[in-house]
This record gives sequence, structure tokens and C-alpha cells, in this order.
Amino acid sequence: MRIRQVDVSMLDKPKRAPAKARALSPKAQARLKQHRQFVRMLGKVNSPTAVFEVGLGADDKALTIRQRLMKAAEEAKKDIVVRKSAKGWLVAMATPERRSRRGRRKSRA
Repeated sequence: MRIRQVDVSMLDKPKRAPAKARALSPKAQARLKQHRQFVRMLGKVNSPTAVFEVGLGADDKALTIRQRLMKAAEEAKKDIVVRKSAKGWLVAMATPERRSRRGRRKSRA
């Protein structure tokens, strides 16, 4: 450790280092690519008959993919349902019949 006395101008006007744009890590690039794929897919979910299956890879976690799908849908302002399938997840537009009936009932106040 080194302690030294400096001029007061360093405190009043600190030198700003230009912010460098850091390169994304390979994992972050893969996440971003996957997010773009989800947004592109959700753009095609425009009718109740449009259903897509998102297959899981060897290193994909099912719940993580589901969370990313829901986040992408929220950003795209789409109301979707995600259901489990043999190979991954089924994604479709939410309809009254497809909506979950779990949780508290809405009060009719």
C-alpha cells in the first residue's frame, strides 16, 4: 500500500477515462443470439393455430429456456403459453382455454 498527498484539483475535477466497449463473452454472445431467435419466432406467433416447438440441446436447462422465452415474450408484448413437450417446450398464443387456472381467482368486486 502506498499513501501520498495529491493536489486538490484531482478531487474537484477527476480525470475521466473514456469508457471502452467491452467485448461480450462467448456465453453472453450465445445468450444474445438465442434471445434474437426467440424474438424472431415470437414475431410469427400471430394466431392461435401457430405453435412452435423449442427443442433443448444437451447443455440447455429446461427452466432456463422457459424463463428466457417468457422474458422475450414480455419484451415483444406477446401473451403466450409455454407447455412441456417430449423434446422441449411448445410455444403458442395464449387463449382463454389455454390459460392456466392455477392461483387465486380474480375477485368480482
